Formats: sequence, structure tokens, C-alpha cells
Amino acid sequence: MTSALVTLTSKLAQRLDMGDGTGLVDVLKATAFKGQVSDAQMTALMVVANQYGLNPWTKEIYAFPDKNNGIVPVVGVDGWSRIINEHPQFDGVEFEYGPATGNHFDWIECVLYRKDRSRPIRAREFFTEVYRDNAQPWKSHPNRMHRHKSLIQCSRIAFGFGGIYDQDEAERIIEGKEIDMGSADVVSTRAAKSAELPVYSNADFQKNLPAWTKLIQDGRAPERIIGKVNTTSRMTDQQIAALHALVPKAEAPAGELMASTAQIDIIKTTADAAAVGSSDIFNTFDIASYDEVTTAMVDPILDFIANPITE
Repeated sequence: MTSALVTLTSKLAQRLDMGDGTGLVDVLKATAFKGQVSDAQMTALMVVANQYGLNPWTKEIYAFPDKNNGIVPVVGVDGWSRIINEHPQFDGVEFEYGPATGNHFDWIECVLYRKDRSRPIRAREFFTEVYRDNAQPWKSHPNRMHRHKSLIQCSRIAFGFGGIYDQDEAERIIEGKEIDMGSADVVSTRAAKSAELPVYSNADFQKNLPAWTKLIQDGRAPERIIGKVNTTSRMTDQQIAALHALVPKAEAPAGELMASTAQIDIIKTTADAAAVGSSDIFNTFDIASYDEVTTAMVDPILDFIANPITE
């Protein structure tokens, strides 16, 4: 069990008045995940739980492992209610209902009020867009499920909640279906546009490689080069890996050890779950790549991911 996982579990347990967290990690692994889980995945869940102050022991938050060894953090209805009600600017919520067709409303609109806004935030969800005909809760309680959808989407717009899902959305992700997550549309749109770009040719890559090699060996992060190229074309995984391979292998300062592969995997998985970019980590800790992370930097980096403060 990693020290980062123990630290995060202890931190959350103390925050929730549950002692120091001793012995609770194994309980969480058995109850908070739908399937087998690694320490890296468990750490990612604890970062998200700490970020939103949610209690995984009471199922306010849990997770599904995804196909890429990451996680899909799931927040239950009670968890969504908690983070909405605990937001310092929350000032009430109302629901408006459209015409009914059979046993359901055609649309439900959530109206959420913030103390620091002169106008309310509104989110209207249409039944035909959110209904799942293969899910029992939608068959037995269609209007309640529909109302939850409206509330969740409106809270994302109003408070910027990101990186968390309800169970319905998580199941769609596991099934490989595209979902609409409000602010997350920016991500999906960007990915769609990237997929439409032409693949960067190997001829151009080889032509620019000598110059890029010098830049990277002089300290430039490969991500800066990749990001610039990807504005007009799309680098292949092999080209990206080749650029990362050019980063000089760092030597740990005297008395320090370089972070292990397992520790780096935990950082990457945790950062993905919290939607923190590698460039933010590199800039904050003045490093060019994960190869420069020492063991002494692992916990500070995880703390930064849990509470990212970027200028």
C-alpha cells in the first residue's frame, strides 16, 4: 500500500471525524469500487473525495474502474445534494416542469440561485435525451431520475463541478456511449476536432526532429512542441513517444531517489481523475517531465493535484 494512499485516506477520515483512517483502506477497496482496484485507482478516488469533501464510506462517492486503468468517479444523489448545499454561494433551487406525455414530463428545468449573481442559472433537460430504456430506475421513477439529471447539469453550470458523474452517466461511459456533461462538452469538442485534423507526416517529423532534439535537451518540455504541432495536425502516439524519449534522464540530487514507475503511475492516474494537466504539474514544480520527479516530490505533487492553484 502506497504512502500517498494512506495519507489521503487519513486526511479524509479526519476531516469526516472518522479517526485516523487506520484499517479503512481495505474496507474502501471492497465497498467503494465496482470491480477490482489498484492502489493507483484507489488514490485517484481519494483525491476526488478530498476535493469535494465526500464520504466514500457512506457511498456519497464511489467509482467504476475504466478500461484504461483509470477511474470513473460516481457521486450518488446524496453526494450531489451535499456539495450543492455546502457551496458558500448556494441560495436555493427550484424546478419547472413542461407538458406531460404519458407518465413523464417532456422537460424539467432546474433554476439555481447564487448569492453573488443577479440572475438565476437555468438548465433544461429533455426526457428523450436522458431517458435510458434499459435501466430499471428510469422505468419505475422516470420523473425523479429526470429531475436529478436537471439538478446535476445545473449545478455543473452554476458551480463548475467537474470530473464527477452520476451513476447513470458512469454506466453509459462503461458501456462506451457518449454522454453530455455540460462544461465537459469543451473537452469532447476539442477531442472531436483533434480527430478531424490530418496526421502529422513522418517526413515532416524527421525533418524537424534535429531542431526539436536540441530544444528538448536544452530544457524545453515536449508538451510545448506537441501542443503547437497539434493545432494544425495530429501527432501519432509513436511520434509523441519519440519526443518524450529525448528528455535527458535526470539524476536525483545527492541524498534523494528518483520516483519509481509505480509512483509516477499514481501521479498520472490521480491527475487524470482530477483533470489536472501535466503541464500545470511541470510548471509548478519546475520540471520538464515526469522523469525528473524524485520520491520527495511525490506527496507535494499529490497535494497540488488535490488543491491545484495555478496563476
